[in-house]
Amino acid sequence: MIISCPACGTRYVVPDSAVGVEGRTVRCAKCRHSWHQDPPELPEREEPAQQPRSEVAPQPASQPAPPPSEAGDVAPANHATAREAIPDDDPPPVPEDAPRQPRPAPPPPETSPSQFDAAPPFRRRRNPLKLWTLAAAVFAFLAVGTVVAVSYFGLPEWVPVSRPMFAAEKDSLRLDFPPDQQDRRPQADGGTYFGVSGTVTNIGGEAQDVPPIRLVLRDQRERIVYEKVLYAPQRSLAPGESVSINQAIADVPRAAAFAEIGWMPD
Repeated sequence: MIISCPACGTRYVVPDSAVGVEGRTVRCAKCRHSWHQDPPELPEREEPAQQPRSEVAPQPASQPAPPPSEAGDVAPANHATAREAIPDDDPPPVPEDAPRQPRPAPPPPETSPSQFDAAPPFRRRRNPLKLWTLAAAVFAFLAVGTVVAVSYFGLPEWVPVSRPMFAAEKDSLRLDFPPDQQDRRPQADGGTYFGVSGTVTNIGGEAQDVPPIRLVLRDQRERIVYEKVLYAPQRSLAPGESVSINQAIADVPRAAAFAEIGWMPD
């Protein structure tokens, strides 16, 4: 039989046995509307009229034609036409007393992988605290090594720091280089040389080693044009002893005007 939802008009083809002879409550699978569906009306069968007894053999009664269907324009036998009117995506109606099927559980939400999840090839996680501790230890080692190297060897020449031109005066040694004895002097062959003359005296009560002496020549604009390290002919002096230093320097630039003399810095 064909039934139709009174709410949305959706039609369904169901067997007569699903409704029964007394009818039952059904629910539309599309709009969830429930109604009581009456059973199909069975056609009444006509009783054949009784014929009077006669000697003529009774003729078989002709079969009555089936009455038209109560389902409308569509005949019950033409199920294909009724099925075409039913949407293919609508499920059949569900009886009210049918057991309810549990709804499937929703799929778990997709989550992005955590940075703490282990993944092939199972790399070891980095420990920032350990890395910072190691970096601090390396920095401390380099700093201590630099301080020790500078204390022992001094600063290299390429370090851009201001260095003293001369070392401090010695308490027990005295330099005596008069400015008028540091000048350019003529040679016998007609050339010139720069003469340096002076003395070093031990004014202390103990013997002293004579350190190197630094000679710096400047031009009229006080620019350094020449430098040289001088050594005393006697490296150690007894208390009250003096040593003279006299040197002639031939490769001095012509721009050299005056000299500065002092102890060589360490």
